[in-house]
Order: sequence, then structure tokens, then C-alpha cells
Amino acid sequence: MELLDAARQAAAGSVNALMTTSYWEIGRRIVEAEQKGRRRAGYGEQLMARLSAGLTARFGRGFSPDNLENMRRFFAAYPLEAISKTLSRKFDLSELALVFRLLWSAYVRLLAVKDDHTRRFYEAEAPRGAPARMADRQPLL
Repeated sequence: MELLDAARQAAAGSVNALMTTSYWEIGRRIVEAEQKGRRRAGYGEQLMARLSAGLTARFGRGFSPDNLENMRRFFAAYPLEAISKTLSRKFDLSELALVFRLLWSAYVRLLAVKDDHTRRFYEAEAPRGAPARMADRQPLL
């Protein structure tokens, strides 16, 4: 039974990492393709509503304008330059999933922390279960 429990946990962890990585990739595409690399699109709310409608029609729940904005912010907080330093060659989704080890909900909470150094601290502490509680108590700069 321990073997099956471990296998289920490993499978769930892999799925979560791939979903989080997919959300980063969607954020990258929003910034690079839709916003043409600009910090924000001039028609941002319309863009998110249009993308949300298309993605929801094709893939179902999880692509609200607010969640797409989180994906865009996720990519902005973890830019390609920082990610590519971690990986030694051109990477695919499964390799990128090795970088994002937390649940999507943890990264969404971390996005509220404005200071990069503080965010990295909380991210490093996440596997020990501390950052959600700590982030709630700390002023979010």
C-alpha cells in the first residue's frame, strides 16, 4: 500500500508541476505574443477577456481573466532569463517543470510579495510549509 500511495503522490506532483509550468508558458505567450514584449497591452482588460473566452471554450475552467493575469504576472516574476540560467540547454515543458516545484496556488500567493529577494526567500521556505503563514504576517512590499 505504501508503494501505491507513493506512486499516487509522485503522479500528482508531476501533474501539478506540469500545470504550473503550463501556466508560466501561457504567461510568456501573453507577454511575448499578445503584448509584443511590452509591460502591458494598451487594451489589457479586453485582451484578457478575449483570451479567457477562447481558452475556456477549448479547455474548460481555470482560464478566467484574473487567472490569466496571474499567469502573466507569474512569467514577469520568473522571466525567461532567470529560468534559462537554471537549465543548461533549450528546454521543453517537462524540463521546465523541474524549475517550478510548488503548487500553482503557492506561486499565486508569492506573486503578492513585491520584493524579489523576499519572494525568493518564501519560495525556498515553501517545501517546509512555512511561506503561506509567513507571507500572511509580513507586509507585502
